[in-house]
Amino acid sequence: MKRIAKFETVSLETFSIGWIDAFGGSFGIYDTYNEIKLPRRATSGSAGYDFYAVKDFKLAPGETIKIPTGVRVKMEEGWVLKIYPRSGLGFKYRLQLDNTVGIIDSDYYYSDNEGHIMIKMTNNSLDGKTVSVRKGQAFAQGVFLEYGITVDDDATEVRNGGFGSTTTQG
Repeated sequence: MKRIAKFETVSLETFSIGWIDAFGGSFGIYDTYNEIKLPRRATSGSAGYDFYAVKDFKLAPGETIKIPTGVRVKMEEGWVLKIYPRSGLGFKYRLQLDNTVGIIDSDYYYSDNEGHIMIKMTNNSLDGKTVSVRKGQAFAQGVFLEYGITVDDDATEVRNGGFGSTTTQG
């Protein structure tokens, strides 16, 4: 196995911005920040690194939540972290990421928001099931993959932001 990345927490200031944007108030930010669990694999054979909920949440069918994880990742160039819902939550509840698969590029770490990984999910249950996730419970997973580029690639732009920041306007 190649060791190509390291998870870290973002600063309290950056986490607070994400928390207030997602949940509206500042109550509990400091304690929650100090309890952030960095992603980890559950077993030595696991491909995915579990991301843990920073607070309890419930989603009725059709409801959406944006979760500030408090996590960033520094990884070698040529690698990407792909984020998916935990398999069991997707299978039992149709819990899905709003962008289908989250793509965390290696240069996202250097963005103005410190590469803060935000995960937006929707309960798309067709059976009327409400999903409940407790603080500290794994709800998403990230898998590192190596990627290639074309022989005539000439990308030179530098990232400054997230969520579509690398798309040029034309």
